[in-house]
This record gives sequence, structure tokens and C-alpha cells, in this order.
Amino acid sequence: MKRMYTVIALLLLCLGIGYFQKGNQPANKISKPRVGVLTLMHHPALDQIYAGFRKQMAREGYRDGKNVTIAYQNAQGDQSNLQMMAHKLVSDRADVLFGITTPASQALANSTTKIPVVLGAVTNPQGAGLVKNNQRPGANITGVSDRAPIKEQFRLILKFLPHVKTLGIIYTSNDNSAVTEEAEFVKEAKRHNVELKAYSIANSNDLNQVSQQMLTEVEGVIVTTDNTVAGAMQTLVKNADAVHKPIFPAVDTMVKQGGVAAYSINQYRLGEESGKLTAAILRGDKKPATTAIRYLKHGEPVLNLKQAQKLGLKIPADFQKEAETSGKVFH
Repeated sequence: MKRMYTVIALLLLCLGIGYFQKGNQPANKISKPRVGVLTLMHHPALDQIYAGFRKQMAREGYRDGKNVTIAYQNAQGDQSNLQMMAHKLVSDRADVLFGITTPASQALANSTTKIPVVLGAVTNPQGAGLVKNNQRPGANITGVSDRAPIKEQFRLILKFLPHVKTLGIIYTSNDNSAVTEEAEFVKEAKRHNVELKAYSIANSNDLNQVSQQMLTEVEGVIVTTDNTVAGAMQTLVKNADAVHKPIFPAVDTMVKQGGVAAYSINQYRLGEESGKLTAAILRGDKKPATTAIRYLKHGEPVLNLKQAQKLGLKIPADFQKEAETSGKVFH
């Protein structure tokens, strides 16, 4: 009899091992999926992306603290923190990682080749070395691009400054998104026979001096999708206001801070699209290797009416109406 009990116990043990080896868990042991989020810093545009991401995740059925854990890491503008934070998110066994900005996404990509990574606010993932191809990424990374509608934006500038001969563009030299857009703006300026002078900075400390020099040589300023310039936008606005010259940024939050106008990619919608993609990967509906980078094709018309009037600019009536009906107007 004792021997029979021993045999039964061994059989039950083997069955239990087999059950768990197949990935089954008792109902009270099922773990919530974990999503790791890494961002470069707090900034209105980047915070909108994160807000849109969380909202869409909830719409998709993934509510933080209930049936998913969203672990958020913010480097507070210090890029040296990014790699350490990325390693923490990986070591905590995230099921999907979400990077907000190119530097944050690069840190995640450098930390894992297995965990799926969703890119948010990366203008050119292929150019940044994050994917093999924007149409077919080929590994563990895909995402959503924040590429500005360059042609649309340049035509808008010419509506405000129809007789302009020289414009300046300021960007951060080590920001791949900013560098990509700067090159596209150069091509667009040539098509319209406008001289575009480029001014690069290494960090926000350079912005004051470089922008002051630039503003003595140009009639207006273009700002790319650039986190460093965005973080110090008030410095640029102060210098431009001092010489009564307009700024045309790429993002609505920078228009609000003192830019004149833009066809801006909606940052909240970027976050929503990233949330959709993250949820699809969690459900197993999408694989990063075969999921093309997504783009928001049309910019949202954004006008700082108060700033345009302060600078004495003639506001294109069609653009003002468009901004009032389908975009944003800051008074």
C-alpha cells in the first residue's frame, strides 16, 4: 500500500510539472503584463505623447494598476541617465518597451534584442539606426514617426513671409530627428529659391549665443522637431522678440510658447497610435519585425494670433479660418 501511494504521488508530481511547463498558471498566480516607458524629459509635447499613450492603452483594455503595469522612467533631460533606466526596465522583465524621443528609443534598443520596442516621436527610425527598413523593420522594433510635414510647413511660412529671401534654421547636431528635418528643409528652400542658413547647437547652453548670432543674419527662424530647442524655447523666443523676428516651429506646444504658426503633428495622437501598436503587440496581433513604421500624414493647423499681431504680420485669412475650425488658435 505504501508503495502504491508513492507511485500515485510521483504521477501527480509529473502531471503538475507538465502542466506548468506548458505555461499554465493557477488563476491566482497569473501575472499582469508589464510595459516599460522611457522618456528623455518632461516637456509639454512629450507629456502629451505619454498621456495619449495611457489613454489609448485603457481604451484597448489595458488599465494601469488593474490588468497591466506601466513602469515609467524619466531621464529629466540628462541623457546619461537613459541607459541605466533602459537596463532597469529590461531587467524588470517588461513585455513591451515604449520609447519617447530618439535618445530614449536608442537606449532601449541598445539594452535588448528580444523584448519588443515601440518607438514614439522618432522622425526617421531607419536613419537613427533603430530599424533596417522603415517599411519592414526586421527585428524587435517598430513604432510611430513624428516626422513633420515639411512641404506643408514651408508653404505656410511663405504665406506669412511672401517676400522672404533669407531664413535661418536652428537644430541640435546630435539629434537624428532634428538633423533629418533640417536636410529636408534645405531641399524645400532650394525649390522655392529661398536662402536657408543652418545653425547647429550641441546642447541647450549654446542656444542663447547661437540664436543671437543667427537673428542678425536672417528674416525669420525655422525650428525642427528638436527636444533640446523645445526645452529652451523661451530663450529663443526672448531673443527673437528683441529683434522683432518670427519663429516657425514644428510642434504646437512651441507655437504656444511664442512661435507664430505651424502645421503640427498632434502629439497626443502620436501617443494614441503608439498605444494601439503596443496593445496589438501585447495581444499577439502584431510582430515588430513585420510591422511598418506608422506616420501621421497631415499636420494640424496651429496659430499664435497674439504673437503674429505683436510682430505685425499679415495673417493669411485661409489659414486662420482653418486653424479656427480644425486646429488651434492661441490668443
